[in-house]
Amino acid sequence: MPYIDGFVIACPEANKQKFIDHANTADSVFIELGATRVLECWGDDVPEGQTTDFRMAVKAAEDEAVLFSWIEWPDKTTRDAGMAKMTEMMNDPSKVDPRMDPAKNPMPFDGKRMIFGGFVPIVEFNA
Repeated sequence: MPYIDGFVIACPEANKQKFIDHANTADSVFIELGATRVLECWGDDVPEGQTTDFRMAVKAAEDEAVLFSWIEWPDKTTRDAGMAKMTEMMNDPSKVDPRMDPAKNPMPFDGKRMIFGGFVPIVEFNA
């Protein structure tokens, strides 16, 4: 059964191309670790809510866009192994893939405001 990692972040509008460049470089690492697809989405129609919304969730400033992204894995076992390799890589500077090295490919957003989680699909419709 597929497994999904989902992410919501706030990114300065002025950094849109920097985000695209960052993602085009970093996302290939997830594919090499076993992911089947990575999708990065720039907010286009993200309404403000009265109680909660995407903007509030990541404390987006007026000059920031909300991004919604996900990584599709073939199963949770592959995801757990891939993320374990990613964690090991990020915790050991000698093992960091240059595509994920913050000095060479810095995140163009505040990672502290990113929300994320792993999800098991329970309903799927296809055209």
